[in-house]
Amino acid sequence: MCAEPGCSEPGEFRAPLVEGARSTGDGPPPFRWLCLDHVRAFNSGYNFFKGMSTEEINDAQRPFSGWERETRAFNAAGGADRPPRWADFADPLDAIQARFRDRMPQERKDGKPLSGRDREAMRVLELDVDADRGMLRRRYSDLVRRYHPDRNGGDRSFEQRLQDVIAAYQQLKSSPAFA
Repeated sequence: MCAEPGCSEPGEFRAPLVEGARSTGDGPPPFRWLCLDHVRAFNSGYNFFKGMSTEEINDAQRPFSGWERETRAFNAAGGADRPPRWADFADPLDAIQARFRDRMPQERKDGKPLSGRDREAMRVLELDVDADRGMLRRRYSDLVRRYHPDRNGGDRSFEQRLQDVIAAYQQLKSSPAFA
């Protein structure tokens, strides 16, 4: 039922118990349940800025109040599945970065993105994260010479490794990081 004295309507809407009531401890402030008409009356008399100075009101009305830092974009090309750059965070005690340092993928110095498949292909080719297109070609050429059956006296035991090297090269040569 509505908490307003004399009202028999169902109390479906929550409102503070007493105007300006604060929570005690960690819980929410006390509240009461009101019907639609009484909650409308309560809301019409509510003033968010009551008790604030002019400077505090101006600060609260800034368009980006509370949003001083931009958020990163979430898109399929490299947003949601990539962790945030640690340079975007203040971590003076190294509390966050120390925990994830070994799991964080290295970023390229040129800023070009690497997908998970690109990183796996670079691991197969045993390339550094900052390898360029020339290093990619040289490493591919070296590994093909090493694993090709013609260079191993017809030994086909390296055939799977050769196929992996070729697939990794095909992946990387079409990657934006090597364009």
